Amino acid sequence: MLAKLGCWCFVNRRVVLGSWVAVVVLLIAGVQVIGSGFEAILEAPDSETADGFDALDRHFGGQGTGLSGQVVFSAEQGLTDPEVMSSMQEMLAEVSEMDGVAVGNPFGGPGGGISPDGSVGYATVDLDADIPGERGSEFGADIAALAPFIDGLTVEIGGEALSEFEPPQSELIGIAFAIVILIAATGSVLAMGLPLGVAIFGVGGGLAATTLLSNFTHGPEFSTIIATMVGLGVGIDYALFIVTRYREELHKGASSLDATVKAMDTAGRAVLFAGITVVFSLLGLLVIGLAFITGIGIAASTTVLVTMISSLTLLPALLGFAGDRVEVSRYRGLVTAGLVAIALLGIGLGLQLLILFLPLAAVVFIAGFAVGPLKKQVPPRVVKPVRETLAYRWSRTVQSRPWLVGGLGVLILATLTLPLFSLRLGFSDEGNFAEDTTTRRAYDTLAEGFGPGFNGPLLITVELGDPTDAAGVEVLVAALDSDPGIAAIAAVVPSDREAPAAFLVQAIPTTAPQDLATEQTIGRLRDEVVPAAVSGTGLDVNITGNTAAGVDFSDYLARRIPVFFAAVLLLSFVLLMAVFRSVLVPLKAVIMNLLSISAAYGVVVALFQWGWASSFTGIEPAPIEPFIPMMLFAIVFGLSMDYEVFLLSRVREEFVRSGDAVESVADGLASTARVITAAAAIMVVVFGSFILEDNRVPQIFGTGLGAAIFLDATLVRMLLVPATMELLGERNWWMPAWLDRVVPRLNVEGSST
Repeated sequence: MLAKLGCWCFVNRRVVLGSWVAVVVLLIAGVQVIGSGFEAILEAPDSETADGFDALDRHFGGQGTGLSGQVVFSAEQGLTDPEVMSSMQEMLAEVSEMDGVAVGNPFGGPGGGISPDGSVGYATVDLDADIPGERGSEFGADIAALAPFIDGLTVEIGGEALSEFEPPQSELIGIAFAIVILIAATGSVLAMGLPLGVAIFGVGGGLAATTLLSNFTHGPEFSTIIATMVGLGVGIDYALFIVTRYREELHKGASSLDATVKAMDTAGRAVLFAGITVVFSLLGLLVIGLAFITGIGIAASTTVLVTMISSLTLLPALLGFAGDRVEVSRYRGLVTAGLVAIALLGIGLGLQLLILFLPLAAVVFIAGFAVGPLKKQVPPRVVKPVRETLAYRWSRTVQSRPWLVGGLGVLILATLTLPLFSLRLGFSDEGNFAEDTTTRRAYDTLAEGFGPGFNGPLLITVELGDPTDAAGVEVLVAALDSDPGIAAIAAVVPSDREAPAAFLVQAIPTTAPQDLATEQTIGRLRDEVVPAAVSGTGLDVNITGNTAAGVDFSDYLARRIPVFFAAVLLLSFVLLMAVFRSVLVPLKAVIMNLLSISAAYGVVVALFQWGWASSFTGIEPAPIEPFIPMMLFAIVFGLSMDYEVFLLSRVREEFVRSGDAVESVADGLASTARVITAAAAIMVVVFGSFILEDNRVPQIFGTGLGAAIFLDATLVRMLLVPATMELLGERNWWMPAWLDRVVPRLNVEGSST
């Protein structure tokens, strides 16, 4: 099937290219017309938080459930200074005139307040429920523009909903390094450009489709950043696998069409298998049943799917345009590619002066058609016989000491895994924003003026069974106020002044929202304080709010993570068993993948939870967002399947041909080492570049994915695989006859075998 598809796309290349351009343009136009529907809503079904939010909807018009932030004021002369007070009131009056905005009053009115020393004040900003989350930053910028210029008065805009949003540029850094790595790996500018072009088309179409789907799935806005990260990585890798096989066939004397057909029938099958595995791993997140998680899973899987399709359709068409010129490189191309890489790196790092390298690249390329030295061909790379390569010698060295090398690899991975045992799931707060952002300055100002817990108040809904229960509210409030984890009761608001059916109590913890002590306070209030205070009454009490929602959301996911992990592991085992007709090979693969992902988790905990190297990275320590381990697991297991299939299929091919269980390992490793190394290096730099983002979530994803791929491609593929396969010998390919009859057969090597 793939051979026929590749042949058709090759022959009808203009139709295929035109169709891809038209589809991507239509998708982007659809985004411009329809827009997006991203929402970062934390749900925790069957939880106290959910019950509390329902009570807020019934009795208080959904107070505390929509997007909100604060305008934070601080003044050395005090906020009651006549000039300062007048300027603040004028600003807040202008804010209140904005469509869809409700603003509080720091001078004694609702939704605001002034610190005991009078130097810090705030006014709460609530956005209408129909305002999408991605518009919050626009409102934040508009409000900031109204700040008065008074000596001694500082105005900051607080709350993540109103935080500044900078479009990510990390993908440009990844592409810049990918250009360099691809040229070094392939020795050809055209062979470099094909994977990049295919990946960019795929990611562009995937992101546009994801944005349109967000109107139905309502995932968080950073879903697109995760999708970009994963899409670029797999897109370049998938296309590189196919281009590498295409060039191998050209070297054997095949025509461009025959080489394309053979590449699609072999490497294309591996790409299809790996891509579908990644998509299904990510779609497995839908069983969690939360829109927040579902949105991320759909965004990433959609982008991977579109990128895989581009590798299987657009790439054969582009190979038709390239022909055997993919083997020819001229110095003008190398210099041009280098200048483009420098320009992209400069844009990504904010060094705008380096943009000048783009027109310089165009000049060099055009001049290269006339300038003698630039017209010259780059000498073709000498391809060594397999058994003369460094990779072959490395494999034989590992195989000569399998226990020592294998034990060393396991020891390194186990050591890196140790921080994982102190993993704490939870949400970071605005205190983890960069220090130069207004969101972080507002957070710090409120913490200094009102205490660290002020940034994460607890909303406690109290519903009355009958009017006589109202007396019990005072007892409850007194019990809450006396708890050592509560700094103050900020407000007690009835749903109706005449005949209240419920009360809303706002309690300020003594500790910051992301602190473990705050989580413990919430647990103590729910388990001990509240039950004791309302015993014998008809009061229905629920502790809710964003801080409590984060705790319940983390608990909900923590209970489901083991089931999800088990499902992904079982899927991986069965698929690999169907491909390699072996029990031990997939078992080893599952164990090794567990080791590499566990080690990556350890790296994430050390850097982001413990705060190691924070003086260098600028990362503030905080709990690990609860959805990240699950997402990392799904993505890494899918991506590692690429290398597993590509390497072991060649090893099995050599074993079937020669029957030598020892040499087949070394030959297979040597045949695939260059492309696996290049593919892994590209993924590592693409993922690793996202640590430069301001947003903590992409930073963690980039670090975790980059670490996992690096460890998988080095310690696992280069140490553990040859060592364990040497120890097992022919038993690697053992499979009971009864199981061989039951398990379906999947051929990812096509007619090459």
